[in-house]
Amino acid sequence: MQTQQPMVLTPTKTRKYLIILWSLFALPILAFVVIMILIGNGKLGFMPGFEQLENPQTNLASEIITEDGELLGKYFIENRTFVDYQELSPHLVDALVATEDVRYYGHSGIDVRSLARVLVKSIILRRDEGGGSTISQQLAKNLFPRDTTVSRTWIGKAAHMAVMKFKEWNTGVRLERSYTKEEIIVMYLNTVAFGGESIVGIQSAARTFFNTTPDSLTLDQAAILVGMLKAPTAFNPRINPVRSFHRRNTVLSQMEKYGYIDPEVADSVKQQPISIDYNLASHLSGYAKHFRIFLSEFMNKSKPQPPGRNAGILEWERYRRDSLRWAGDPLYGWINKNFKPDGSQYNLYSDGLKIFTTINNRMQQYAEEAVETQMKDYLQPAFFREKKGRPNAPFEDISREEARQILYRSVRWTERYQHLNDAGVSWDSILEVFDQPVRMELFTWDGPVDTVMSPMDSIRYMKHILRAGFMAMDPSSGEVRAFVGGHNYRYFQYEHVYQGRRQVGSTIKPFLYLLAMQENYSPCEMIPLVPITFEDVVNDSTYTPR
Repeated sequence: MQTQQPMVLTPTKTRKYLIILWSLFALPILAFVVIMILIGNGKLGFMPGFEQLENPQTNLASEIITEDGELLGKYFIENRTFVDYQELSPHLVDALVATEDVRYYGHSGIDVRSLARVLVKSIILRRDEGGGSTISQQLAKNLFPRDTTVSRTWIGKAAHMAVMKFKEWNTGVRLERSYTKEEIIVMYLNTVAFGGESIVGIQSAARTFFNTTPDSLTLDQAAILVGMLKAPTAFNPRINPVRSFHRRNTVLSQMEKYGYIDPEVADSVKQQPISIDYNLASHLSGYAKHFRIFLSEFMNKSKPQPPGRNAGILEWERYRRDSLRWAGDPLYGWINKNFKPDGSQYNLYSDGLKIFTTINNRMQQYAEEAVETQMKDYLQPAFFREKKGRPNAPFEDISREEARQILYRSVRWTERYQHLNDAGVSWDSILEVFDQPVRMELFTWDGPVDTVMSPMDSIRYMKHILRAGFMAMDPSSGEVRAFVGGHNYRYFQYEHVYQGRRQVGSTIKPFLYLLAMQENYSPCEMIPLVPITFEDVVNDSTYTPR
């Protein structure tokens, strides 16, 4: 009977196995160190330098402030406004830490326990137990977005994602070295997106969803906003209130679990329904829309250039007027006359400027309401009654051919005409198209309506709509307190305060009378009604008013 001899490890074999085991243990660590060194030196793609970490570039909305301290509107690419740590509700900070990074105050940018949980539960066991990114790493992703290059192979995709995560780890650790914990929380909340509607940063989110400020957010509101961070669209309280309700309660459970709130408080708030006060900021919402567009164009004016040799008197007059404004009005062309400390040009829509105006918020509201009421309830109905049944309406004292040419001129301003003309369609065929009824949205004083009408009839209808401008000025200082360029910017973008030009009429009389009395004329003095000729010594000519 043969007996099996036990395997005996010789010193040579033992050394060989030890080398293999240590190599298997050390190679991943060595590879990780090499990758981190390459990433730190920018060999695997862009990495922010120290100056960029200290001064990260973000798009900040510029704010227009009234003379009584109210926010009149914003200019923005992303609707983002920075706030300080003192302006954050404690509920908001607690909810963020409890939900996104519970060991935030105990690590230096990388949470090893969270990474181990992700490795075991998410990768090995294939269970969705959340991510392992710390707040610092999420901030790194917000400030320096990921490279969106996509590989076709799964190995390439995995390698690309691994490099991206390593970059975020590296940047997160460097952010922790450059900023305090409070500063990182502020930067994160100021840069995180709350949906695809240009709602960026906690200030915009608080104003949009609850019409409040970050320091006034309640526990319920803070939990809703923090809950949105996982998936801003899926947990949007306006779009998906049911999902938002359950996600908010998850945040509250996390706050209860880690001792930020008592169980009784958590249970009470969980019973509350989702309640929002939605106010999405846009360039076409709020008060003083015409003024805000006027202000933007005024500040972005370029230095006037002399017109050509064959220019007419109006072009020279415009050049003279604009040159005086460029030289004497600091606001005119401000963007092109002032520069940042580094010499670059300001951008009204991304540099977070604070523009303080003389507009009074309450007076602006009253002025807009007065214009709307007067036009809607009195002038427009009277005008409709006057023109009703007239074949040439809304025009007066002109021939039908002249009225037709006015309508044709308006046709040429439409996008419909531009598309048809660019496609080579003849003028007669374009007119046939404009006489065909189509579905459209039409302005009315009670709000837009959907109707069926030919484009030509819609143009004639819009010619019936009266327009108006309104400006209130402080006579002691000349400061403008209210500026109403029109009653509905969406449909009527022509501005009637600054852009509109009208004869002064009898408004000039008080100024002329004052000038005459300064020249010792008596109010009862008679003036001969005869032509007067003025001599222009500069141009060696004369001028006789008629």
